[in-house]
Amino acid sequence: MLAYSTYSEAGGVGKTTTAANLAVAHARAGLKPLVVPLDPQDGDLSRLFGVDDQRTESVDNIVRHMIRRPKGEFGELIRTVEGVDIVPEHNMLSDLAEYLQREKDQSEAMGEAFGIHAQLLRVLREAGVPDEYDVLICDPPATEGPHLYNAINATRSLVIPVEPSAKGEAAVEGLEELVSGFEEQLDVQVGVLAAIPIGFKNTRDQRSILEGIDYPVPEVVGERASLMEGCWMQQCSAFEYVREHRDRRRDYEIETLAKFDRLARHLEAEVGVDAPNPPEPGDVDHEVMTV
Repeated sequence: MLAYSTYSEAGGVGKTTTAANLAVAHARAGLKPLVVPLDPQDGDLSRLFGVDDQRTESVDNIVRHMIRRPKGEFGELIRTVEGVDIVPEHNMLSDLAEYLQREKDQSEAMGEAFGIHAQLLRVLREAGVPDEYDVLICDPPATEGPHLYNAINATRSLVIPVEPSAKGEAAVEGLEELVSGFEEQLDVQVGVLAAIPIGFKNTRDQRSILEGIDYPVPEVVGERASLMEGCWMQQCSAFEYVREHRDRRRDYEIETLAKFDRLARHLEAEVGVDAPNPPEPGDVDHEVMTV
């Protein structure tokens, strides 16, 4: 199974839209992806896909499963949009650290071990996710804490959107230290599958920043604010937005979709996952064949 977390130290770089569009790109090729977003903020992946309608209600959610208080089976949490299975975010994520610490204290009082940063991994394994799915994508917040650490512990790999600016360059320079810190904190090996420059305008400074990235850069995405804003407004992926909500198909937007398709193929190849029905990159009318 291909598993990765989308991560960026800088906000507003397109981390969530990258996760969403990659998930759809995997699904378009006939793979079965599961997305587990863990961001407690309102502008999250669940909202992007329009599955956040129960986030304030007293319903079963991923946090209850992580603290061993589920109200039902894991599979009952899942919503499916554009061929992608999603575990919707819930407002309980805002207090995840407190819930996990309370459960840890109670477990240790009973002489039981409870790893705060291993609970998402436990939930996914117990639900049979590695056997049922081809791809797992976690979309945690950028801030360090149990959301991020649980995501990285569950996936062990990162896909990192990068802003090609001075701020982004500083983040890139700190990537190696960042990854080492994750490995030390979690006691696991963490790999970087790809760094993805977002908002590239091909300036001299930006080209210099790209040359300084020591991780694989399989694709470079240009400035596509209008396309991504449209995705948020219509609550869909860029593929769906171009296919259903654009009055005409713009070549530069089709090329952006092609980049997500090619990036998905690159990530799959990194771990030896073969997509059964890969589309021609950027073909928005490709018929999805699920396995």
